[in-house]
Amino acid sequence: QVQLVESGGGSVQAGDSLALSCAVSGDEANVRFLAWFRQAPGKEREGVAVISRAGFSTYYADSVKGRFTIARDSVKSPVYLTLNSLELEDTAMYYCAATTSVPSYSAIFAPSNYNFWGQGTRVTVSS
Repeated sequence: QVQLVESGGGSVQAGDSLALSCAVSGDEANVRFLAWFRQAPGKEREGVAVISRAGFSTYYADSVKGRFTIARDSVKSPVYLTLNSLELEDTAMYYCAATTSVPSYSAIFAPSNYNFWGQGTRVTVSS
């Protein structure tokens, strides 16, 4: 089992930056990828950024490419998501997730491929 605990959410203004953190504990030996998802009110959960377990490979949704950065220093260290140039549309609950599978590139942002989830941290962006 893998436990994920997010922190760092808050209320900011458009254009500001925010740093989220996901603490990873438990047996992550079989984890292949870790990711950040978000879910806005009334919308489906969407993948934002994905990183390989050791931090060597990263993938970003087009909506955040160039603004968000996912990072991990090493295995068993936290997974970070830096959010820059925040927009009103970035308002959502942000979730950390992990998968023990190896999804195809086209499915790497599909929530159904992730079997461990945190409780989420809320990000609110106002004008």
